[in-house]
Amino acid sequence: MLSSVRLIPRAVWLVHSPICSSSRSFMDLKVLLSSLNDFASLSLAESWDNVGLLVEPSPPHTVHTLFLTNDLTEKVMEEALQKKADLILSYHPPIFRPLKHITWKTWKERLVIRALENRVGIYSPHTAYDAAPQGVNSWLAKGLGVCTSRPIHPSKAPKYPTVGTHRVEFSVNCTEDPDKVISAVKEIADVSVTSFSTRTDDEEQTRISLNCSQEALIQVVNFLSQSRQFYQKTEILSLEKPLLLHTGMGRLCTLDESVSLATMIERIKSHLKLSHVRLALGVGRTLGEMSHHDVLDAASQGINVILCEHSNTERGFLSDLRDMLGAHLENKINIILSETDRDPLHVV
Repeated sequence: MLSSVRLIPRAVWLVHSPICSSSRSFMDLKVLLSSLNDFASLSLAESWDNVGLLVEPSPPHTVHTLFLTNDLTEKVMEEALQKKADLILSYHPPIFRPLKHITWKTWKERLVIRALENRVGIYSPHTAYDAAPQGVNSWLAKGLGVCTSRPIHPSKAPKYPTVGTHRVEFSVNCTEDPDKVISAVKEIADVSVTSFSTRTDDEEQTRISLNCSQEALIQVVNFLSQSRQFYQKTEILSLEKPLLLHTGMGRLCTLDESVSLATMIERIKSHLKLSHVRLALGVGRTLGEMSHHDVLDAASQGINVILCEHSNTERGFLSDLRDMLGAHLENKINIILSETDRDPLHVV
């Protein structure tokens, strides 16, 4: 036995590379989609992603059974049809790139055909579930042990009362007609204007505040620059959407207690129910230690990286998702987990 153990530092970078079968009642598809969006808003998804309802049977459509899978393959589709699913929630979107035609030539086209023929909808949350506070990345963090975590790339509030990207404020004194100035500004597209009276150095003034888009800002500045009085007293503020708590891509986890790299590997394998993972040891490192450096310098600074393969970091989450959705939907529908969904890669 070793007389000493070298411990890895406490910080761990964790990045996702992305209930019962008894008879229940039912939900209208549109109502169910609204509830799913309440559970995890699709607005949290990355802009490049293809999320939401991908295949919709002709309305009205009633959902008795929701079928969960990580990847929707033809084998999984056959299972869903055998289990009489009305809506398939596929974590990965089976339709990602645009389909130019719907024929029997490719497996993705066949999925669409079979879904429509059997009146089965297909829904994909993908990166919306990555970012959600109760989503995939938070589930992955649970496998590391007792720790605190925060998103590596926090999400911003998709909707915010403030209109526009910038706020411009300036004052109009008594020598100018404020109504005339406001009318001129309102002629610029994507501008909202408010005004209020104020007093500066015992002089009555009208303070004009406007919100505008990035494109409109240039026109607003051009307008104000025509008057030295306006331009010299102008304030321009950049409006940022507030960050959402515990929401965003990836997780930076700080362990309450340091552990060896070997222990961390075993924890991850146990959480993901994997017999093997891939390990990239940092330069000059061993299984007993891990240096704490910025992840961008991992290769050159000696950061150890544990790779679990893409879908292995997601598939186990579906069991938790089944339970959470069951509670969120008040057990109004059957929620079934695919038994044939598998990672396409095998260790040989």
